[in-house]
Amino acid sequence: MKAEKEAPSKAKIISQIFLLMSLFSFNSGGVLAVNMTIPNTLIRGTVGGEALLSVRYNSFSLDLPVIKWQLKREKSVTVVQSIGTDIIGTLRPEYRDRILVFENGTLLLHNLRLSDDGIYDVEISITDDTFTGEGSITLTVDEPISRPYILMEASSVLELSENVILNCSHNNGTRTTYKWFKGGKPLTNVTRFVLSPDQKLLTITRVLMADDDIYSCAVENPVGNMTSLPIRLTVYKRSSLYIILSTGGIFLLITLVTVCACWTPSKKPRHPARKPLTRFYDHSQRSPIIHTDDVLPKMTEHNGVNAVTSLYILQQKV
Repeated sequence: MKAEKEAPSKAKIISQIFLLMSLFSFNSGGVLAVNMTIPNTLIRGTVGGEALLSVRYNSFSLDLPVIKWQLKREKSVTVVQSIGTDIIGTLRPEYRDRILVFENGTLLLHNLRLSDDGIYDVEISITDDTFTGEGSITLTVDEPISRPYILMEASSVLELSENVILNCSHNNGTRTTYKWFKGGKPLTNVTRFVLSPDQKLLTITRVLMADDDIYSCAVENPVGNMTSLPIRLTVYKRSSLYIILSTGGIFLLITLVTVCACWTPSKKPRHPARKPLTRFYDHSQRSPIIHTDDVLPKMTEHNGVNAVTSLYILQQKV
């Protein structure tokens, strides 16, 4: 009976020893790998600035590490490959004079461009180690924001006007987000205040007197933010007298246009121009010939009857 109790206890001890050996074997295998740590997996940079993609590794090997950085694209682009700090081969043209590799595998990029934006994969391997250390860092590159300004068709409107649009504009900046303020308080999509999907445009669908206020917009991106100068929207009350005058003015305008279209000026008869008295000249003598005012009718005889013809003869005085 005693022997039966001792048998299971021995089996238990053997299994525990086997487990410890397995764990020791696993831990021993870990020593043959490059252990890499990445302090920050997201780095934000600005155009023209610098970005430090920091990594650390440890290994029991005294050999220099082989470091390889790649930029993820449809087809990965090798940024740099080095043994320690010595770069292997020739850098691509877009990376020349902009790359520096440190002994611990850290990569420094100078004079950042928008095209540097992306995910960077790093591999560190050592000859004596069985496993390679791997990691990834995301780099965002953005253009700083210039001061925004608000554009709108008119700074003063009448009450009940439809669709007054305010546009938050800026000259520089990438990956931007927008916020609107009315009287210094944030604006959101409400019944009459409608923001575009990117929140760049603010539309007041029906202006009320309460909308007479100061408006401003703020623009933000991963590397900074800027706020516009405030601009005032003035709202004038649309009184009943104004409505009457405006409708009466429209009616008067239509009446005048109709009258002008139908009216034509009357044509007065023109008097024939009087012919000026002329003086006859004797062209041969170059002297004027004076005629008398005596006019004698010419007598003609027709069938024995004297008749006065309609022909008048001018008698010349000698």
